[in-house]
Amino acid sequence: MHFFNYKGSRFYAEGVPVEKIAKEVGTPCFIYSSRTLVRHYHAFDGAFKDIPHLICYSVKANSNLAVLRTFIGEGSGLDIVSGGELYRALKAGVDPKKVVFSGVGKREEEIEYAIKRCILMLNVESPEELRFINRIAGRLKKRAGIAIRVNPDVDPRTHPYISTGLKKNKFGIEADLAVKEYIYAKRYLKSLDLIGVDCHIGSQITKLSPFIDALRKTKGFITALRNEGVDIKYLDIGGGLGITYDREKPPHPSRYGKAIIRETKGLGLTLIFEPGRVMVGNAGILVTRVLYTKQSAEKRFIIVDAAMNDLARPSLYGSYHTIKPVKMYRGRGEVIADVVGPICESGDFLAKERELPPFKSGDMMAIMSSGGYGFSMSSNYNSRLRAVEVMVKGREFRVIRERETYRDLIKGEGMP
Repeated sequence: MHFFNYKGSRFYAEGVPVEKIAKEVGTPCFIYSSRTLVRHYHAFDGAFKDIPHLICYSVKANSNLAVLRTFIGEGSGLDIVSGGELYRALKAGVDPKKVVFSGVGKREEEIEYAIKRCILMLNVESPEELRFINRIAGRLKKRAGIAIRVNPDVDPRTHPYISTGLKKNKFGIEADLAVKEYIYAKRYLKSLDLIGVDCHIGSQITKLSPFIDALRKTKGFITALRNEGVDIKYLDIGGGLGITYDREKPPHPSRYGKAIIRETKGLGLTLIFEPGRVMVGNAGILVTRVLYTKQSAEKRFIIVDAAMNDLARPSLYGSYHTIKPVKMYRGRGEVIADVVGPICESGDFLAKERELPPFKSGDMMAIMSSGGYGFSMSSNYNSRLRAVEVMVKGREFRVIRERETYRDLIKGEGMP
């Protein structure tokens, strides 16, 4: 559920016409609905109200400070994957004891930063990393809370690029080896607190069965740990719950919650969740203006001022995003067209062979479900300026990231 809707022929973000925002801040622009962010947080958090749990919103999905602050204000913790994300998290006001640090390639300075700031735990991805964190914590004369990420070898049935729980993926440690690593750490790595187990199988998962399969394997792993005297406090189940981009029918968080609670009953652990896309995906749109239209011998092109550098998902994953006109015009009918951007790549498209209104030069369109992995994956490819970001709350809106300037493009560069 989101708060982007038509009122008559005009498309609104909550109580503000999208056309009004775009005319004031320009295009392309990302527009987020504060009300949708809050609603999604409470839908997820409320699904687990009867058990000990911690929601750690996944910063990588959308790292804007205003978005982070919105979730933190509702009680959320944060899941981070870099020192930069930790910096953002702290600037947004997060409680460090509600921060978990994931990722396979943490640098020494990032680990040191996290330990000094006393975050809840680091999710460890390899035996070498486990020993490295222990050395850094020892040098700092501190103890680091850790969870080892267990790879359950479960197929999440999603795009292969966002699958993380199979043996062939780079993430986590196989269960048998992970048990040995916990035992070794308990005996010899005295600067670590073994407080959790982590298991994350992928992103944009639209079925419950992969989550349940992974949990059942992880429960057996936890039993094996306890038999060896390793008594953990947290089970980090990760994120991955999908959203509707096209015709997907992912389970509602309440149904997901019931299944997870049933499957973890009796474990006596605090559950940690790392939702990202499900929190922000449908809470944001990308608004773009039509520059030109072109009819070739084989197809029609609608050329817009947004591109693959603004929204990489269609080019990267072949992803579908619904497209809506910012202002509807009666009697235009529909055409089959590709929506493409100005970048010098044939892979620069936002939609292919889509049935759309016959957009004309100057018309604006809203690319739906762009709140997650939109701006956070954007770039300056072709020396294009990254888009402005806007937050709407009720009948008001505010720029939460200014559009870049040409001066910003060369910041830090020099000519020897």
